[in-house]
Order: sequence, then C-alpha cells, then structure tokens
Amino acid sequence: MFSSKKRLDKAYKNAKFIDFDDDSKFILFSDCHRGDNSFADDFANNRNIYFHALKHYYAEGFQYCELGDGDELWENLSFESILNAHKNVYMLMKLFHKDSRLHMIWGNHDMVYRNPDYVKKHLSSYFDPKVGEDVELFGDITYHEGIVLKHCRTGQELFLTHGHQADWWNYLFWKWSRFMVRILWKPLNVMGIADPTSPAKNYKELIKVERRTKKWISDNNNLLTIAGHTHRPRFPEPGDIAFFNDGSCVHPRSITGLEIENGAISLIKWQIATKDDGTLQIVRVLLEGPRKLEDYRTE
Repeated sequence: MFSSKKRLDKAYKNAKFIDFDDDSKFILFSDCHRGDNSFADDFANNRNIYFHALKHYYAEGFQYCELGDGDELWENLSFESILNAHKNVYMLMKLFHKDSRLHMIWGNHDMVYRNPDYVKKHLSSYFDPKVGEDVELFGDITYHEGIVLKHCRTGQELFLTHGHQADWWNYLFWKWSRFMVRILWKPLNVMGIADPTSPAKNYKELIKVERRTKKWISDNNNLLTIAGHTHRPRFPEPGDIAFFNDGSCVHPRSITGLEIENGAISLIKWQIATKDDGTLQIVRVLLEGPRKLEDYRTE
C-alpha cells in the first residue's frame, strides 16, 4: 500500500512547474466546497465574500491557484447543478483562465478531475439556455495533483498540493467516502451532524495528517509546502518546518487564503464587517506576515 511519503513524492514528481519572480502575485484558496446552494452547501454562506475577494484579486493582476476541493462532488452528483448555483463565480474564474492566470489542483472531494476526459466533458463548455447552445467555460483546462512555483532568480521552490496524500483513508477510499457522504452524511449535515471521516471535523485525524505532512517536508530539506484539506490555517516561523495551510472558504462568516506578492507570503482573511452607520462591508484582514519567502530558504 502506498504510504503518505510515496503519495507526496509522486505529487511532487508529477507537479506542474510555474516560474515566478518578485513581481508575480498569487492568491491561494482551497476547500471552497462549492455546492448546489442547498442546505448542505457550506460554500453558499460565504459566496459573496469569496466573489468579492476574487474580483479584487482579478483586478489587481493576481494569479489564482486553487488547492483542491474547489467543487463539492461528493454531495453533488453533477457539476452542472453547482455551475448553475454559482454561475457568477465560474464566469469570474473563466476570466482568470482566459488570461492564463488560473491554476487548478484536485483534492479528495473533486478527485474525479484527475481524469482529463472527465474534465474535458464537464468543464470545457456548458449549455447556455439564453443562446440555446454550448458555450465555452474552461476550454482546455488541466487539473494537477501538485504545482511547484519556482523562483526565477533564487531557484526556491514552493510546493502546492491539496494535502489528502497524508490522509490514507480519503486518498485510497475516496469513492467509499463519497458514497457515505452522499447517502448518509449529506442528510445528517443538514441536521448539523458532522462527518467523522473529514479531518476538518475530526481533530485527531487533523493532527495525524499534519504530522505526516511535516515529516515529509523535513525529509525533503524543509521544502516550503502549502496545502489545504484540514481547513486549519498554518503559517510557520522561519526556521520551523515550512508547512503552510491556506485554511478554507467555508469558515463561519469568513474565508482564509495565502497571498504571495513582492517575494513575500501572507495569511489573509476576508470577512463581513459592520460600519458605524450599520452598513455591512467585506474587508480583508491580514492575519500573518508578510514574510519574505527567502527567509524560508534552506541551502
């Protein structure tokens, strides 16, 4: 049986390499779990926050890396229902893709995207009832298990992956988990009962997954690694094990992510804030950083 070490090795070995420099700007989100806007759709609560944040990053010239579990394809049978529920989000992502600024990684909840034929069939176009025919969505998009951002000048590598490679149950038995979620946990989720197979909702599992990931990072010369999966934001100090986590887009009333800009990395949160006059606004809050990426380099 594949160990988490072998699974992470494989994700790194097969990763897509993207060159970047200090002028490059990236926003990293994961675990959006975009659903069909039903009671069980955790993304629906935060979709206005997410859409506003993504619009900001598009206008500011950022590239968007989505680190897996973008689409909730365990609870939902078809991508079509998700697209119809959150059309404005996908139209915005389409703009990123048109500008070659969209980089997609698959996670355990959208593991079907590791099959290029599935991606081509479901994501390249969609039926638009207004014109009565298929219209391009993401065209030739490719999903990856891992992405490596490589700095042009320093050669420093940032390894991006979903992180379920260190979670053997959700990697090997994802079809069984998907079946359980669909049949059993979706109705219970509506009633407020959490799915115990999810490390985001099972603290013991979360600790194990993080421990295995950190061991792999240590064994690989403290390679700066950014994951999602556990929904728990992590931002290490230089000198510690370089394990970052961008959190998720399904926190109560907020989303978290990681920004890379000016050769530095920051952990940020977008949330709704109340102004003195009672109106609501969506604001960006800096949680950690910015820290120079070079501070995490190991010679």
